[in-house]
Amino acid sequence: MVDFSVFDADNHYYEPKDAFTRHLDPSMQRRTMQWANIDGKERLLVGGSINRFIPNPTFANVSRPGALADYFRAKAGVGDMRAAFGELDPIEDRPEYRDRAARLRLMDEQGLEATIMLPTLGVGMEAALERDPEALTAAFRAFNRWLQEDWGFNFQGRIYAAPYITFVEVDWAVEELEYALEHDAGVVLIRPGSVFGFERRRTPGDPAHDAFWSRLNESGVTLVLHGGDCSYAPYEQLWGLAGETESFRVPPLKRLLSASPIQDTMASFMADRLFERFPNLRVATIETGSGWVAPLLSKLRTISIQVPGVFDQDPYELFMEHVWVSPFFEDDVLKLVERIGADRVVFGSDYPHAEGLADPLSFVKEIDGLPEADVRKIMHDNARALVTPRPL
Repeated sequence: MVDFSVFDADNHYYEPKDAFTRHLDPSMQRRTMQWANIDGKERLLVGGSINRFIPNPTFANVSRPGALADYFRAKAGVGDMRAAFGELDPIEDRPEYRDRAARLRLMDEQGLEATIMLPTLGVGMEAALERDPEALTAAFRAFNRWLQEDWGFNFQGRIYAAPYITFVEVDWAVEELEYALEHDAGVVLIRPGSVFGFERRRTPGDPAHDAFWSRLNESGVTLVLHGGDCSYAPYEQLWGLAGETESFRVPPLKRLLSASPIQDTMASFMADRLFERFPNLRVATIETGSGWVAPLLSKLRTISIQVPGVFDQDPYELFMEHVWVSPFFEDDVLKLVERIGADRVVFGSDYPHAEGLADPLSFVKEIDGLPEADVRKIMHDNARALVTPRPL
């Protein structure tokens, strides 16, 4: 175990039913989020359709932290995922999932100095609304006001709840960034994936979004990329997969396909020369694993040789200067450290999700054998630096 307080870069809350509606303009309700009783079950309607990203969006009962840890380590004998969930806890019995004072008390018990706090339901909502930009921006404006009210973008230097940004309307993205900066945000959040547009889909680093990138670059605040619904349905449909996929109920083919939203997004950052154009940007990839890192670095090396002049700086060095990676606990973490160095690895437990760690500090077992200084970087120093704005 460690003998210092730890900074966990990947914690989650479970949103209350009014997370998207408490501060929503009532005129937008039918186009955004509503609750309805359908066939005796409370359903979440998003854009007028039943949304299945989270099978239990009320979170009335939730899985126990780490219930699926053995499943995600692919241990023999675990069996079907649904059986592996085990018993569920009533949300009323776990106030720390929705109350920041209770969460701080739990963090003290867990040995956590601080954490980046991220959505559970929220990371699946952009895809459902992206074809109605007015509704999408209204919903996430309301969401970010709820988030600041209930959790705080920077609560006592310990809880850094990440406001959600979409680029579907760049002026809105800049406005939300300004709101985040006014409230001392340590990080801001986007999903991996392209940006919906009526003329064409755009990369996040498209010059159309430069007003946002310029302000973020100036602020020195870190951008977090966190997995969710990344609008990859058209790609999946090429292989006969259709319709929404619920979290944890993923068809085998989808698991085996090679398209990677996080790798593609980071590749687009590099191809758009985002870090060359905005040299003060920092990006932390959270809950997207680390299996994409080596293939991307290999491709960057190849293209820099085959197409001389495509980068003004060495792409590997650009990556090392601007990107931090939070691996899954089931990844080969030591191999990642060997590849990119301890300075660029951050620990995240995914607590309290079923696929995360029941005891966040148990992650230290994955880096057993590293020098003490490297352990401290991964378990504390790197994440603490990321929530501290970097001056120009």
